[in-house]
Amino acid sequence: MTTTTADDTTDDPAVLREQMIREIAKRKYLHHDGVRDALRAVPRHLFVPDAPVRNAYQHNLAITTKPNTSGGRLPRSCASVPTVVAMMLEYVYNGPPEDTSAAPPVNVLEIGAGTGYNAALLAEVAGPGGHVVTIDIHPDVTAEARSSLDALGYSRVEVITADGVGGYPASAPYDAIIATVGPWDLPPAWTRQLAPGGRLVVPLRFRGNSRCVQFFRDGDLLRAESSRLCGFIPMEGPNQDGERETVLDAAGALTLTWDADQDITPAALVPALDQPGDTVWSGVILHDGESFDAIWLRLAAAEHGACRLSGATSEGLPDLVICARTPAVVDGDSLAYLVLREIEAAPGGVRRNELGAAACGPAGAAVAARFAEHILAWDTDREALPTITAYPAGTPDDDLPSGQVIDKPSNRVVISY
Repeated sequence: MTTTTADDTTDDPAVLREQMIREIAKRKYLHHDGVRDALRAVPRHLFVPDAPVRNAYQHNLAITTKPNTSGGRLPRSCASVPTVVAMMLEYVYNGPPEDTSAAPPVNVLEIGAGTGYNAALLAEVAGPGGHVVTIDIHPDVTAEARSSLDALGYSRVEVITADGVGGYPASAPYDAIIATVGPWDLPPAWTRQLAPGGRLVVPLRFRGNSRCVQFFRDGDLLRAESSRLCGFIPMEGPNQDGERETVLDAAGALTLTWDADQDITPAALVPALDQPGDTVWSGVILHDGESFDAIWLRLAAAEHGACRLSGATSEGLPDLVICARTPAVVDGDSLAYLVLREIEAAPGGVRRNELGAAACGPAGAAVAARFAEHILAWDTDREALPTITAYPAGTPDDDLPSGQVIDKPSNRVVISY
């Protein structure tokens, strides 16, 4: 193996690829030699020929390959951020937590063909005797993926043009199924086509959030104990349109995103924006650069009204903690959302912020107080993740574990700590 060092000027793909791998590993998204070897073996720049070679190997850069020509804000297809690609490959590679001897998957289905790059990585992970199927609903996407894969010697990857909602039963059962588009509901065909104990790696959308979840098949159930924040192009097809979004204020500055199963009436919240209350400060300190995305999971596991606010905050309201995606809780005609305030720096000049919940509406103070309790629960163990279990739709309440139930057309998803 050639030893490389950081170089900000080179356009040598081999050097840039090694730099990308080191950056991903530094951020703790890369652990298995099998995944590392796959990233080293596949020349990503040849799957995105229109992008500068240096861009192809930026660990934190997605590359649009199919712009949206119909006016939508998201592209039709893109090459995902390499850090997220590596994280999902790790989930595909890992067996169940209790089975440390589990072998890498050899029969894999990918939902969403993209450029073909991810399918090539999966082929490397599965090995020469493995089988990879990648499926996409867009013929132009599959045609280009097929061409790129053939040009690089990955003719053993099977490329199918079809609706990924139905999976691909001809090659089932699969050791692993990975979705590189973001479903809102989990198609039952995916569970049926998984082998017992097989893993489903999927960027699932719920409560205005998107998490890459590593499910394992357990009979008719899918069970997960690991997930990480991610973002993907939403999946098209039946039952995938359950996310709701609307502008709350007359200025068009504040947008609410929620799920179809939530009894949220946006019109009832409009007066709340003119009734800002006191912010409830939690006493929880966040140092500059620390992640707090798991607060969203605490909310989703405890509050039926967990959702997302985005945009520039309306006049008179405290600023959203992140303009693009701030966790919020709606309760009838009131809401609370996550905010922070800078406090005295730590020794050494490290910036510090206190987390809190801004209140709006008649019951805003009570909602914000509950929100602050969830922040405190997160602070007791910031690394703790919930169990996420997907039961078939129609499963009786008595057969579900304790936790917050998210009802979707095909599944009852339970999130519990």
